[in-house]
Order: sequence, then C-alpha cells, then structure tokens
Amino acid sequence: MSALIHPTAVVEPGATLGEGVQVGAFCYIGNDVVVGDGTTFGVHCSVQGPTTIGRDNRFVGHCAIGGEPQDKKYAGERVGLEIGDRNLFREFCTVNRGTGSGGGVTRVGNDNWLLAYTHVAHDCHVGNHCVFSNNATLAGHVTVGDHVILSGFAGIHQFCRIGAHAFIGMGAFVNGDVPPFVMVAQEGYGKPRGINSEGLKRRGFDSERIAAIKRAYRALYMSGASLDDARARLEEIAAQSEDVREFVSFIDGAQRGLLR
Repeated sequence: MSALIHPTAVVEPGATLGEGVQVGAFCYIGNDVVVGDGTTFGVHCSVQGPTTIGRDNRFVGHCAIGGEPQDKKYAGERVGLEIGDRNLFREFCTVNRGTGSGGGVTRVGNDNWLLAYTHVAHDCHVGNHCVFSNNATLAGHVTVGDHVILSGFAGIHQFCRIGAHAFIGMGAFVNGDVPPFVMVAQEGYGKPRGINSEGLKRRGFDSERIAAIKRAYRALYMSGASLDDARARLEEIAAQSEDVREFVSFIDGAQRGLLR
C-alpha cells in the first residue's frame, strides 16, 4: 500500500516515504527525510531533515522531530537524527538533530515510549525499550541505556550517562552518571535510593543476579568507603557476576563524575 497523505499535509519532493506510511492533517515532512514502512503521523506533526525514521513508528500529534539543535555553536552544518523502529511519540514531543562538534547525530533506538512533552536534545543517544514519562527532558549529549525509565518531570544534565535498567524518579534532576540498575529519587538534585529490583524482576532477572547487584550497590553507596576502596570491593563481586562487571565498566567510563 502506498503512503496515505492528507490533503492539508505538505510533503517536500526530497522526502522518501515507505509503504503504508500515513501523514495526517496539517503535517509537514521536509526534504532529506526518510520514513520507513508503516509509520504514522497524527495531526500537526513536523519532521525536518536530515532525518531517518524506521518502520512502524507512531507520532501521535504536534510532534516536532528533527529540528535544528538548540545550541548557539550550531552554524548550519549538516547534522542528522536517526530513529529506529516501533517507537511511540506522544503529543508535543521534540527531538533535535545533532551538532557538528558533538558527533553530528542524535539517535533513538527501538521500542521506546516517549510520552507527552518529552524532549531529546542534540547529540543524545537513547537505547531500546525505554519509557520517558510526561515532561521528562534530556539536555545535550546524554546517553541512555536500554530499559531505562524516566518518571514525569525528570531532568538529565548535559553529558550525563544513564545506565541500563536504571529508574529515575518523578521530578529528579540528575547531574552525574547513574550506574546500571540504580534508582534515583528527588531530593534537590537526584540521589541514589537503591536498585530498580522490581523492574529487573519484570525483565527476568533471577534472585541470584539481583542479590549480586544489591551487594554492588551497598559497596558503592552504603559502605561509607571511598570510591577507590568501593571499587576494589566491586571487583571482588564482579568476579562472580556479569551484571556487576557491567556496573564496574560503567563507573570506569564516568565523564561528569558519578552520582553519589
């Protein structure tokens, strides 16, 4: 089935639409935009290029996708946005393209839910199976792992990394790297408050894996040890746990300092 385009929509000649794409009323699809099969756009969506969108995505309405980065250093260089498959973008989502000095590309993976008024800034990399609740916001250059949940009104500072399976609580402001599996609660800037054990259970982690992650969390956040001493204890735990090895690897790559 060829694309279905509402009579009030504007699709520029330089756009490429796959089979079964639906473009709703008053949408705008710009030049240098590629849209995969089965993707749908509700009313008043706009997509600027260069942007590549995979298949079976759903943009509910009033989404602004692929806009210029909100960065004063941006000087019009060619930069892009890449979106994978089967993502849901609810009302008024905004996702910006990258910057020339930041790698040039913003990426959103597969099977994510970005709810109303969420924002993904320039040069962010979002993994797979994430949920961003209403008004959750990523500043520029943020990296988000797989299966991460950002609760409503959560805000992530630029250049931070959020590890896989982390859970950021409602209204928490994060200004440091969050290791995998950790829960962060609102308290001024966000503070670690245990591990995301319920989420891990839902994803098939057994009790032995979760227990090892808990030991790692206690060593890093509850022992009172310095980071160097805590890391030595983490190495001991990591010898018996692939999950904790991921935890340690994430800590070693911290750029903005670890959220403690």
